[in-house]
Amino acid sequence: MELFKLNRRFEFMKRSPLLLSLSLVVMIVSYSLLFTKGLNLGIDFAGGTLVQVKYEKEAPIDQIRELLKGDEIFNGSSITEFGSPKEIVIKIKTSSGDLKNDIGDKVRTTLKGSGDYEIRRVDIVGPKVGGELREQGLLSLLLVTIGILIYISFRFEWRFALASIFALVHDVTIALGALVLFQIEVNLDTLAALLTILGYSLNDTIIVFDRIREGLLKFRKIDNLAHIIDESVSRTLSRTTLTSLTTFFVVLTLFIFGGEIIHGFSFTLLVGVVVGTYSSIFIASPTLLWFKFNVGNYRRYLAEKEKREKDKEQMRAMYENGTM
Repeated sequence: MELFKLNRRFEFMKRSPLLLSLSLVVMIVSYSLLFTKGLNLGIDFAGGTLVQVKYEKEAPIDQIRELLKGDEIFNGSSITEFGSPKEIVIKIKTSSGDLKNDIGDKVRTTLKGSGDYEIRRVDIVGPKVGGELREQGLLSLLLVTIGILIYISFRFEWRFALASIFALVHDVTIALGALVLFQIEVNLDTLAALLTILGYSLNDTIIVFDRIREGLLKFRKIDNLAHIIDESVSRTLSRTTLTSLTTFFVVLTLFIFGGEIIHGFSFTLLVGVVVGTYSSIFIASPTLLWFKFNVGNYRRYLAEKEKREKDKEQMRAMYENGTM
């Protein structure tokens, strides 16, 4: 299925300076939000206790706040709706090491008289465990980035690798900025979504880079890199659009109908799908122009590589036929 004509060339590179400038502005705003407001860390990373309570009728949040004020254990706790007016989440800064009694029993005693309810979930994470999870999460992002840099350097060329890393940094930065802007809780699910964004965006970028590499060999009479990128990206535009739309609608369904428990995960993926598709075309590809990618040198490199592979095949054939 083709949404765009294969013989039509869209002039993406003419618009790239404006879009790159816009992306840099959005990245600066995202970093400003990260350093001023900061991420809304969940108990997975910040430590503490989370209690999910479901009432038979609408939860009396004001009454619950008053009841919790009467016990110092619940000082600084927050109460928010969780998917519906009947369900709430109580986030408590106290962790298991600070409690002498079971926190579930403590909540039952404190909320007595507020209505008919059941405690559906109690999650407790100590501050030390939260700190370790935070460090391991950052380390995983760093190791993934290094792995991507090495992989693309071997598969393509170091300028392609730097362009892809710049696009990935762009995607993750904007996703984090959106999490801060909408105060989405950052937990292990959100971290998993960020790693998924890296994989999705990289897959899209590699497909575009493959088309650019094919274009470098196909359009041998053309030395203008911007023209070759426009031709190559135009030829993969239908595939990119269909894949992105399919993924977007699946994630949108999860966001709308998946429930509050995966709200952060699906929201992060929604942002990542849109930004990742955009960056593979308007960030990764134009960055090759910034790095002064030389078309002639790369064609010679590919020709030498192809010659070496043919020589190896010829040597293997001679060895198998016993002519060596």
